[in-house]
Amino acid sequence: MASVAFLGLGVMGYPMAGHLRNKGGHDVTVYNRTRAKAEQWVAQHGGSVANTPTEAADGKDFVFSCVGNDDDLRAVTIGAEGAFQSMKTGAIFIDNTTASAEVARELADKAQSGGFSFLDAPVSGGQAGAENGVLTVMVGGEQKAFEQARPVIDAFARMVGLMGPAGSGQLTKMINQICIAGLVQGLAEGIHFGKKAGLDIEKVIEVISKGAAGSWQMENRHKTMNAGKYDFGFAVDWMRKDLGICLAEADRNGAKLPVTALVDQFYKDVQGMGGKRWDTSSLLARLEK
Repeated sequence: MASVAFLGLGVMGYPMAGHLRNKGGHDVTVYNRTRAKAEQWVAQHGGSVANTPTEAADGKDFVFSCVGNDDDLRAVTIGAEGAFQSMKTGAIFIDNTTASAEVARELADKAQSGGFSFLDAPVSGGQAGAENGVLTVMVGGEQKAFEQARPVIDAFARMVGLMGPAGSGQLTKMINQICIAGLVQGLAEGIHFGKKAGLDIEKVIEVISKGAAGSWQMENRHKTMNAGKYDFGFAVDWMRKDLGICLAEADRNGAKLPVTALVDQFYKDVQGMGGKRWDTSSLLARLEK
């Protein structure tokens, strides 16, 4: 059993922290910007509530965070009441936010100066993956810290991999989102085409999903897409945030992402249709409007 803090109890963080407590058996202290959510979590899972990230991190072996963006991450780490103010020597900070590689490297440097470790460890698998404890975790950082943290991370993961030095986890998550963007657009166009052609979409998917066109998106989203229901996964607003990170990094490293840039604009159209909170498969709604 480790002494753990978890900062940020949103759609992902709330169940992830729960797995650390219930499956991992760890002593968990939680912090959330809206205290009522933290109190709700403790009422459900036990553990304790902290008033600030500094208080939450004090004396802990491992501190996790899962917040909104780079600015939120800086606030809970190096802000006036941030966790880095009280991290003990030898502790490990594991950030599960999808953020930039730049902020990951910045915080890794600050952690090293403070005598503790920082791992950027964004996740994939969505709300369902978080609730079921089967997330994929892409980690950047030092090998020793990774090996120490992995048994704790395993409480909410089915796959955990060290991808390289600080920032590598975030870069890998960017690749994940780049691949998803193209896949979902292709699936949306395929279903749209099939409908226009008068085909039975269920029969089409049953056949093509067993061949080279098959994907997780096809298996898990074609039914809801065909039914015009978009309340089953990662929100468009979140995807646009992630694709913005990808495109900004591509500007820095010289990568060419023409399809990603185009799909990002398609998601902008979906937002304009009122679909900010629809899941990413709602690219089909744009084609059918």
